[in-house]
Amino acid sequence: MTDPNTPSLILSSSPHIRSGKSIESAMYHVLAALLPALAGAVVFFGLDALRVAFWAVGGCLAFEAMCLRMAGKPRVLRTLADGSAILTGVLLAMNLPSSVPWWLVLAGAFVAMIVAKHVFGGLGANPFNPALVARIFLLIAWPARMTHWPAPRFFPATALMNADGVTAATPLGILAAAETPAAGVKALEAQFAIRDLFLGNIGGSLGETSALLLLIGGLFLIGRRIIRWEIPVAYIGTMGLLSTIAWAIKPEVTANPAFHLLAGGLFLGAFFMATDYVTSPMSPPGMLVFGIGCGILTFLIRFFGGYPEGVSFAIVIMNALVALIDRYIIPRREGLRAKATPQAPAEG
Repeated sequence: MTDPNTPSLILSSSPHIRSGKSIESAMYHVLAALLPALAGAVVFFGLDALRVAFWAVGGCLAFEAMCLRMAGKPRVLRTLADGSAILTGVLLAMNLPSSVPWWLVLAGAFVAMIVAKHVFGGLGANPFNPALVARIFLLIAWPARMTHWPAPRFFPATALMNADGVTAATPLGILAAAETPAAGVKALEAQFAIRDLFLGNIGGSLGETSALLLLIGGLFLIGRRIIRWEIPVAYIGTMGLLSTIAWAIKPEVTANPAFHLLAGGLFLGAFFMATDYVTSPMSPPGMLVFGIGCGILTFLIRFFGGYPEGVSFAIVIMNALVALIDRYIIPRREGLRAKATPQAPAEG
């Protein structure tokens, strides 16, 4: 007879790994997928990109260790080695320009690890993506420093943007700052080529540059089955569809859809942040709804909002709806058959 005081079920928060892949394996796969984009940022922005990544990763590891010590968790070093804090640090760095000072990076690491993660219970319990919460906080607290974009080193057109050749506006920033939409479109087409956006030779955050390198990393994760295709495809597809419709209606005041797909943090958000296991839906249909919602919100913020970029806000808003999506979009369990409909008795 079972002892009633002995629990027969152990309940814990997500993520629940049911495959052969461990948390460590998933985290380090994502880190490997981010390496090409991080290397590209170093090529375009120099060693400042590594400096930002160093402070972000170091800060996240330090605040993670502090929280684990305060909570009395055993084997702190082993927990730090699972890669989750390192990944949060790299993602935070990819959301920052290379010009930010070290103390601002540490402030972001503090918000990411303590406010957005450990306040809710640590890994698997946070409702919002920690790196995005930190980015939004820094953008609101220090908007001038967060929108100071160093010019990439190998883009000749950047020398024409500013006399000192040090800073350069981003494509989305040009659209938002123009006096009229038509003027913004003309300035955008005059200063940027689709090729530069695709390769990453533009101003922006470390992870808002090379769509090509982010795409390579994202396809690697899908091929290795670390992430599923539903969220990235639904997110990018929805943004592409809506921007194409807007461009078809008023092409003279709307940027080419390719600019909206390749500029900003769309690829970084779609492949590496919206697909976070903890803060995204569990079922494939729910993932499609989540991705479509991210795409709609990004479109609305970019076209009608006060910020030129909407990826961070869109993903965090959809993070808040994940519990609702999981509640009402429930996948069919394997092995169940549809209940037969009873037939009315024949008359006669």
